[in-house]
Amino acid sequence: MDRVGEMEKYLENAKGHLKVVLHHKWEVMKGCFRVGLYRQGIVHDLSKFSPVEFGAGIRHFQQGMRSPNARERELYGYSCSWMHHKGRNKHHFEYWTDVSDDKKHCLAGKKMPPRYLAEMVMDRIAASKTYKGRDYTDRTALDYLLKSSDNETMNPETYRELKKILTILAEHGERAAFHYVRKMLKRGSY
Repeated sequence: MDRVGEMEKYLENAKGHLKVVLHHKWEVMKGCFRVGLYRQGIVHDLSKFSPVEFGAGIRHFQQGMRSPNARERELYGYSCSWMHHKGRNKHHFEYWTDVSDDKKHCLAGKKMPPRYLAEMVMDRIAASKTYKGRDYTDRTALDYLLKSSDNETMNPETYRELKKILTILAEHGERAAFHYVRKMLKRGSY
């Protein structure tokens, strides 16, 4: 590919990646606003505009079908973009990984504060809507969770609550799930 072709591809990927990121942020913001997390809805994922994350998003753009971090991980065995992202965004359970209290394990997932668990719910719903498009259903986020190995590293209480909320979403829809999240936030615990 010549330099002009490379530049056209780069610009096409940049436009496509920006569109995906903005769609995702919009969906998260709508969900966060519905449960009263206004500030979090606005500032959600701002690190995606940092050079390390946005650059990787352009280089490894996946046509909006999956995360560029997955491609970066396939190529290099790790994703610098993901490591940067999870270390700066408290709505990812990986942010809450710390030294284990017991001596059997090195690291353990710590219980997430309710407001970040709520944002994680909105993030997972938005990611499901963004990557699944027309194939999205209220069950998509739960199915993704059940296929993942998140339960191996996420705090058990946080995992149970996330699974409970996504099950409410799958069985009763957004209105019921968001109502439950608002009540959890009002209680300040789960």
